[in-house]
Amino acid sequence: MSAWERPLGTAAGEGCDVLIDDRVEGWAHTGLRVVTLAEGVRHEMPGSGWEFVVVPLSGGVTVDVAAASGERHTVRLDGRESVWVGPTDVAYVPSGARLGLSGAAGTRVAVCAARTVAELPFTYYPATGVPVEIRGAGASTREVRNFGVPGVLEADSIIVCEVITPAGNWSSYPPHKHDEHRPGQEAELEEIYYFETRVEGGAVVEGADPVGYQRVYGTAQRPIDVFAEVRTGDVVLVPHGWHGPAMAAPGYDLYYLNVMAGPGDERDWLIRDDPGHGWVRGTWPGQEPDPRLPFGGGVRS
Repeated sequence: MSAWERPLGTAAGEGCDVLIDDRVEGWAHTGLRVVTLAEGVRHEMPGSGWEFVVVPLSGGVTVDVAAASGERHTVRLDGRESVWVGPTDVAYVPSGARLGLSGAAGTRVAVCAARTVAELPFTYYPATGVPVEIRGAGASTREVRNFGVPGVLEADSIIVCEVITPAGNWSSYPPHKHDEHRPGQEAELEEIYYFETRVEGGAVVEGADPVGYQRVYGTAQRPIDVFAEVRTGDVVLVPHGWHGPAMAAPGYDLYYLNVMAGPGDERDWLIRDDPGHGWVRGTWPGQEPDPRLPFGGGVRS
């Protein structure tokens, strides 16, 4: 297993199912906590030096924020039954704030994080406003929920979105990278992939083992080699290098949550396609998008 693969259970800590931050060797700018809430138990985390985006995965959550300025905010995120039913409302929590989460037993929440010292306003972003992009075509069609990207959510460093890839399709494709600062062309960003899988359409199949795959490979100057088999709760870290495809095996739908940030002054998501595969984008105009998307509706763009 690569150091950048974290199967369910191997990244747990501090009451979290997943805990990724700059304590991971070679990791500096991003973080992720996935928490399963217990009835009557409040999960707290200090935000000194971190900005957060709170993303309900299943169920709703009450978010309490004590900002460095002394302001207090309490908001109820309605959430959703699961990641498969459509976008969720989210909350942006600025650096310097103390964050508390509470909700019904079994509620699952992702707290996405990025290093920053900027103190921006707390923001609630409703599910009804989330832009849902249908990206690609044919077997490369996927659904991207852009609730935490530049131009949608105000933040200092963090970029967050989630992607649904229906059974048999490829996403994060063509393979691309964002590990060099090239103004106007490429941004330097770490990236976290958090995965969930299910039988296609949510069908119940006894003995089924929903699975997907993730590829990461490097340049000659910065080698990395990951080919991960992923299931619900697994994480793949991308410190650098080409990444993609993320593959939904036939019969199994694939979800992933992306968290990105880097050292640059500008909050940009600029990528460079692998020159050996970028030509594939040119084939999409002649194909129809997958009619199975979007899952659960949303404002399609």
